[in-house]
Amino acid sequence: MSEIILEMKAVSKTFPGVKALDNVDFMLRKGEIHALMGENGAGKSTLVKVITGVYEKDSGFIDLDGRSIHFRSPQEAQNSGIGTVYQEITLCPNLTVAENLFTGRGRSPFIQWKKMNDKAARLLDSLGIPASPVQELTSCSLAVQQMIAIARAVDMDCKILILDEPTSSLDEDEVKKLFHLMGELKARGVGIIFITHFLEQVYEISDRITVLRNGKQIGEYETSSLPQIELISKMMGKDLDDVTKIKNQDTVKKDESEPVFESTALSSDAGVRPFDFTIRKGEVNGFAGLLGSGRSESARAIFAADKVTGGKVRMNGRAVKIRTPLDAMRKGIGYLPEDRKGDGIIADLSVRDNIILALQVLKGFFKPFTRGQAEEFANEFIKKLNIKTPTADTPIRSLSGGNQQKVILARWLLTHPEYLILDEPTRGIDIGTKVEIQKLVLQLAGEGMSLTFISSEIEEMLRTCSRMIIMKDREIVGELSGADLTENDVMNVIAQGGK
Repeated sequence: MSEIILEMKAVSKTFPGVKALDNVDFMLRKGEIHALMGENGAGKSTLVKVITGVYEKDSGFIDLDGRSIHFRSPQEAQNSGIGTVYQEITLCPNLTVAENLFTGRGRSPFIQWKKMNDKAARLLDSLGIPASPVQELTSCSLAVQQMIAIARAVDMDCKILILDEPTSSLDEDEVKKLFHLMGELKARGVGIIFITHFLEQVYEISDRITVLRNGKQIGEYETSSLPQIELISKMMGKDLDDVTKIKNQDTVKKDESEPVFESTALSSDAGVRPFDFTIRKGEVNGFAGLLGSGRSESARAIFAADKVTGGKVRMNGRAVKIRTPLDAMRKGIGYLPEDRKGDGIIADLSVRDNIILALQVLKGFFKPFTRGQAEEFANEFIKKLNIKTPTADTPIRSLSGGNQQKVILARWLLTHPEYLILDEPTRGIDIGTKVEIQKLVLQLAGEGMSLTFISSEIEEMLRTCSRMIIMKDREIVGELSGADLTENDVMNVIAQGGK
């Protein structure tokens, strides 16, 4: 179908010191899935918030079904048929599926439970959602919870559905279920705006792509006619020389001297089986495997982020005891955790305080840095890592995900670690920042730092790692390096369990 249901013309939005949207045009057609692509800070979220009435535009025009609109609240947008499902599910886990579908929508003070549950059952069945109206939401998988949030929006006579990073926490099978539901809605004529950092998903499900960069619209393209490498180039605003260099760069040759870190039969209470591990100076190695294989648990055991239950550790040839993260830090080990929000950032603290946190822990909280020292440290790494923040005083929670990740990276680089563990350092961030972090990893290795790099994206690990340790069912089943380090070989070792 080609009927236009949403059209934005020359829309602009400015915040103090930042032009978030600069004369942006955007068009959504009935029955299409339209991907909105761009790096963190490109303007995607601002555009969505203007569409949904969270922000008021400064200038420009928005037409919905050929009628000029100017929403002053999300409720106005919802009443006009615009539904939004965010990355963080905003439903009530302690309520039933039916209650989540219809809460806040009835005008009667009395709830007709049977009628509500019957209506919920019909809605779930019509959309193919595998859930019961009477089960608690918390008992549903993340994918089903996402589908229920979508069903709620659809049942409100949704003409436009905005999906903001809906697949970031889903596994492959769950993504397929969600895409099936999106296909059903598309067939019904719903226009879907799809925001994601997963390029493969964009090419699998979307009809058109609009690219934003630095608040400006770069263009609108049919997905089938835009090669992936061109999409990346348009998002980054430069040629892919840097990416190509990373792909083609010779892996850093490891020093054959004494290992920087060496463990024997290391285990933790997180359930990872006892494993041996070695890393040498200037080496980038990584743990590879499917979700739940034990990658993160192994990294956490090395850093003692989980309680160590057995094993011996040597650093630079000397036996050491690492029983707590502070022990690891004092031995020159840094650890960027998988869960950026839960284990990484301190949301209410400033960028500056987040950067100096690990070094302050090593120094001791009774010996605080002066304001001048802290400012100097923060400004050095804000510049070195190109962290986009108004000032060092800005609360870290207001930064984009990619810039939050850079702040955590700065925190550990400030301690000058001998060995740095990076667990999913590029998850949920834009392609440009991913490339910057990959380049930095290789640069640090070239300077002699040892790094363990863990990523769900095999291609990304192949760019950075000279050796990969393959895991399955929480144990090491193989190791690959040199000419054997290919995606096929990694997949084969995982599939065969090391046989």
